[in-house]
Amino acid sequence: MSKQLLYIVIPARNEEGAIGEVIRKTPRDFHPNIEVKIMVVDDGSTDQTVQVSLAAGADEIYTMPTNTGLGATVRTGLREAYNRGADYAVMIDADDEYPANEIPELVAPLISGEADYVMGSRFMGTIKGMKLHRRLGNYFFTSIQMLLLRRFIYDGQSGMRAFNRAALADLEIIHDYNYAQVMTLNLVRKGYRMKEIPIRYQVRTTGTSFIRFNAYMTRVFPAIWREMRRPVQRTQHVRR
Repeated sequence: MSKQLLYIVIPARNEEGAIGEVIRKTPRDFHPNIEVKIMVVDDGSTDQTVQVSLAAGADEIYTMPTNTGLGATVRTGLREAYNRGADYAVMIDADDEYPANEIPELVAPLISGEADYVMGSRFMGTIKGMKLHRRLGNYFFTSIQMLLLRRFIYDGQSGMRAFNRAALADLEIIHDYNYAQVMTLNLVRKGYRMKEIPIRYQVRTTGTSFIRFNAYMTRVFPAIWREMRRPVQRTQHVRR
């Protein structure tokens, strides 16, 4: 039996202090029928992010032509994983806040056929050290997603997510600045089965977050509005 291909997609910009640890923590041989490849999508880093990634064991580097934004970087990385034949893909932030060693648990519902799209939930697991304003912002934007989708969601802002091939083919991210809200709205509205699993969260110890309150508020709301106004169109068969 030929192995199925799992791509770990790591969007990164100036994360030389943390990305090596993310790559080293990523399990490679957790399933006999899964081959793991790590692709770093570099969004215009001006530090040693690329060199550190390669030294830590990254298989591929995809370089964005300019600094395009996290949403565009994630969109490109997942598209490239699909084009390279990925049966499954995981996206995980490069800042080491999310547990790369828990990737096997994240993709298990995909491999078993239980889900098409899996989110690692900090609020089902641990959120120790998360600042109050970040926690409140998470609750706020997750509540909006719950209202729009009419279903309960623990952590709509997670930076650790997994997809099967059908979900990868259909996923549309219409927002260059970020992806968190529109990604879930897009896939769930199309009928893809979402599941959340608990993960252990830790606050970053290096680098700085790109998120700024004013920019986030002024860019994310219009993206949510645009996504909800778009007609639902599926290109893949969705299991019920």
